[in-house]
Amino acid sequence: MYLSTIDRPHAGDDGTPPSRRKLWFLLSGNVFALGAVSLVTDISSEMVTAVLPVYLVVGLHLSPAVYGVVDGAYTGATALLRLVGGYIADVTRRRKFVAGLGYGLSAIAKLGMLAAGSAVGAIGAVIAVDRAGKGLRTAPRDALITLSTPPHLYGRAFGVHRTMDTLGAFAGPLVALAILAATAQAYDAVFVASFCIAAFGVLVLVLFVRDHRDQQPAKGTVSISALGGLIRLAPVRRLTLAACLAGMVTIGDGFVYLLLQQREHLSVSWFPLLAVGTNLSYLIFATPLGLLADRIGRLPVVLGGYTALALVYLLLFGPLGGTPLVLAALALYGLFYAATDGVLMALAGPVLPEALRTTGIALIQTGQALSYLVSSVLFGLAWTVWGPSDASRVAAVLVAVAVVVLGLTLRGIQATGETAATEEAA
Repeated sequence: MYLSTIDRPHAGDDGTPPSRRKLWFLLSGNVFALGAVSLVTDISSEMVTAVLPVYLVVGLHLSPAVYGVVDGAYTGATALLRLVGGYIADVTRRRKFVAGLGYGLSAIAKLGMLAAGSAVGAIGAVIAVDRAGKGLRTAPRDALITLSTPPHLYGRAFGVHRTMDTLGAFAGPLVALAILAATAQAYDAVFVASFCIAAFGVLVLVLFVRDHRDQQPAKGTVSISALGGLIRLAPVRRLTLAACLAGMVTIGDGFVYLLLQQREHLSVSWFPLLAVGTNLSYLIFATPLGLLADRIGRLPVVLGGYTALALVYLLLFGPLGGTPLVLAALALYGLFYAATDGVLMALAGPVLPEALRTTGIALIQTGQALSYLVSSVLFGLAWTVWGPSDASRVAAVLVAVAVVVLGLTLRGIQATGETAATEEAA
């Protein structure tokens, strides 16, 4: 059931705008339906993600450099499909269909892990299919959230969605841990269960998510030339460059957890709980930080998130050790995600023309994903050549520099999202 049957709050009979107190509750039911899909899907995906690093590095004995290539492929290799999916969704106005196609591909990929066995090439191909699905679905999903929400509520809409998403991410590693314990470390059982749950997520999407079939835009509004016009918009260009920089200084979750596991000599069987700790922190902070972003501006929240990331990298080989280190690192890591993931999309939403909203979001996410691919490969090489401690300290310095550059690059963007872009793509 939807908490609200309207997509946008309306003025009262006297023409006055709805009060802030009422707006607190007026999030579209589509936000909650999409959140439910993400919740179920993230249980499935995090079951695999939580065990994949230790499966590859400890189980298959991959080097950090090779793991860096695989990890980069997991997020960045199919990044261009984000643009393809976003453009198709805008042209056809069928954002739900494109998102559903992406969710379906990711579900099928879970079964592909069974066929891949221990062949690194086959595993990479399956991962590429899974990430292709994520690339197709992410921009249409986020566009549906913005199109179902008034701009000044983007922060809380993405905060609520990411909270529900993270509930699934929190549960996924626990489910994987339970399956491994019950099956004597049988990874195949994790992959089969992951597929079944992902298929259920697709069903939830089909039954409960409403597409936003707005009026067909004027001829030429959605075209290759219009995409070029979108890139020429100064706010969009700055957001895309900022997203590329952010991706370049962010190393993969698997590296962070492997560094913690090796430094503290944690049992491999408890490795999935590191992701649980991060997701618990994310879950706690996602909605409050979304509300804070709407109140004080989204850019300060994003910069605070990357400051927390720099602290995580410093803590990995700092003076703190034992349980305090693990708890502090995971709490700050979850805080980083809560302050940057949905909030960055909320920052982008108001400056993107509605007719090209999905394509614009995909453009920003593609830049970030491609940069992340480079970052993962470089960090894997740095770990191999310099050692884990020096590599993580260099990463911390780069994040600190990025915070300053991001602040200068995005300072002209309307952080509160209360005004929409006044320019349209040609």
